[in-house]
Amino acid sequence: MSRTSRYFQTVRLAISLPALLLSTLAPLAMAADAPVAAKSAWQETRHGTVVTDDYRWLQKKTDPAVIDYLNAENAYTAAVTAPIQPLADKLFGEIKGRMQEVDLSVPVRMGNFYYYTRTEAGKQYPINCRRLVGANGAYDAQVTEEILLDQNQLAEGHAFFSVRAFAVSPNEQLLAYTTDTTGFRQYQLHVKDLKTGKLLADTMPRVTSLAWAANNATLMLAQEDATTKRSDRLFRLDLGGAPQQVYHEPVEQFAIGINRTRDQQFFVLESRSTDTTEVLLLPTSKPDGTFAPVLKREKGHRYSVEHRDGQLYILTNKDAKNFRIVSAPLNAPQPKNWRPLVPHDKGAVIKSLDVFQDYLVVMEKARALNRARIYDFNSKQWKTVKFDDPVYLANATGTPQFNATQFRMSYQSPITPPTVIDVNMKDGQRTVLKQQEIVGGYDASRYATERLWVKARDGVQVPLWIVYKKGVKRDGSAPLLLYSYGSYGISTEASFAISRISLLDRGVVYAQAHIRGGTDMGEAWHEDGMLMKKKNTFNDFIDSADYLVREKWTSPNRLIIQGGSAGGLLMGAVVNMRPELFHAVHAAVPFVDVMNTMMDASLPLTTGEYLEWGDPNQKAAYDYMLSYSPYDNIARKAYPAMLVTTGLNDSQVMYWEPAKYVAKLRAYKTDSNPLLLKTNMGAGHGGASGRYDAIKENAFNMAWMLSQWGITQ
Repeated sequence: MSRTSRYFQTVRLAISLPALLLSTLAPLAMAADAPVAAKSAWQETRHGTVVTDDYRWLQKKTDPAVIDYLNAENAYTAAVTAPIQPLADKLFGEIKGRMQEVDLSVPVRMGNFYYYTRTEAGKQYPINCRRLVGANGAYDAQVTEEILLDQNQLAEGHAFFSVRAFAVSPNEQLLAYTTDTTGFRQYQLHVKDLKTGKLLADTMPRVTSLAWAANNATLMLAQEDATTKRSDRLFRLDLGGAPQQVYHEPVEQFAIGINRTRDQQFFVLESRSTDTTEVLLLPTSKPDGTFAPVLKREKGHRYSVEHRDGQLYILTNKDAKNFRIVSAPLNAPQPKNWRPLVPHDKGAVIKSLDVFQDYLVVMEKARALNRARIYDFNSKQWKTVKFDDPVYLANATGTPQFNATQFRMSYQSPITPPTVIDVNMKDGQRTVLKQQEIVGGYDASRYATERLWVKARDGVQVPLWIVYKKGVKRDGSAPLLLYSYGSYGISTEASFAISRISLLDRGVVYAQAHIRGGTDMGEAWHEDGMLMKKKNTFNDFIDSADYLVREKWTSPNRLIIQGGSAGGLLMGAVVNMRPELFHAVHAAVPFVDVMNTMMDASLPLTTGEYLEWGDPNQKAAYDYMLSYSPYDNIARKAYPAMLVTTGLNDSQVMYWEPAKYVAKLRAYKTDSNPLLLKTNMGAGHGGASGRYDAIKENAFNMAWMLSQWGITQ
């Protein structure tokens, strides 16, 4: 018996694997026979109980039988979905047709140059460019363009390509950047001489963040562990020499990152866990020196710092769950020397702090909406930048100049394309620099968006937002797509999506629920959706779905749900709890095998996430996590139609979690609803890297969902 046939077989088809893989799509589509993973004995004793895992063998990526199985699942998915491919192609054309293929980002000034990216028709990746500052400090498109990185050239020969770090030296002559060519999010350092266009010999693997010293010849580099992917070591690299380790973070729940203060006076080394932060500083003029902590590490204290004229500005949660801002002398930053600047507000969480020579900008979130508040150091006055729409997303988008007088923001809503705005920090005046163009025209007045509030089962008010094309009937007949995430303190945002127009124009209602687990309603919102309160996340989602049905926005046979990563855990949990409530599910890169992942400390991210999910080595946490883990709670019952998508090189949620989940679900479910697994064999957690390839993936997912609603055109 071959290795392949030992590990999986096909139901009702008496053909071998090679025949299955080499046969044409037509016979497969007719037979529609899914690969069924064979069971392999594996056991482990956990807290005195013997645990079995029939599909453990799928975790061995190097086993050819595993790759054969994933390929067979892909072949089955392709066969079953062949009838919807024309719709997927049509959607691809629609989305691509709305996209401004030749485009230029709004230039950002740093030093003597304006930096921007541009795209060219037919090319997958952006091109990083700069131009010298023009007369009176303005951007001048007539000035000669300098191409720093043509990512299309760098991507040649790679199925996947991504640039992460991108930092120009203080003298503006060197560029340090990092690239990933697998999707596993392990980035290689490169240093380019911008005068000659040549790469230096200096390089280093697994770099997660970097910062330049003032001498233009030294880099500080944070590096992740090759196995666990925890960023735990900091190196100093003098160009032309060998990297020297200068810091190691020994505690497994912490990871480090390196950057600089906006005034470029200090390196900022931040070591962070879910609930605790330590910040260390070192002058950028003294890269050979020793990092010194701002404040002693204290369990539960989270903080970040900025520097201005010998003063530290500290964003802290000490005695302030939603954070407050204080200032303190650089040489005496202890709490006894703190001077209050922004007090704690139980109704608004402070998300970020930006310090400039003359201004301070605070980004806050209140009732699931963002706002900016600007403080003038000279006048001691505050200004608030907020927007009047019922739902929207407003963000700081990066203002690197320390002496800036304009603060750059982006604004969008479910019906408003992304808009780049400069806010004059002195008088609050706004200047619209650019709004994303929708090729072929776009009329926002044809659509409506609303804020809804759901009373959860424990009495908590959960916000939702919803968008639809005007004229949709409120009689329960409308197809509705409900999305959410609900983990890590990451908020659900009311954003615009150019692809969503294709759904809205076909009568689909789109909704997102701000369920507990994010910080949509403050830090307590996160705390109430983590650890031993994690089930609030799932209950909020189910209660939101019940509300949408009760209010006749949709009905169970017209309701599709979608979530990815930790949102994929959400999908797996709620379909175990209430499978009859949902017609279909798209679970993307789903974190569904919670126990096997969290019991293996060697896996990427595991130990660092004990503070988010719980430490399963503790019996109480183990039992609670086991009670909702999607893989462990699959039962013999009917499930909705499901499309599960993943990437072979996923570093955040290993490919085998969704693969095992589908294998077990197929063995247990009692219905005949579709169950599909689609694996991108050349990408990771974020899917395809090229913009056209990403659209193609999205178009397929949309076509599958539309087909589940019976929409075929």
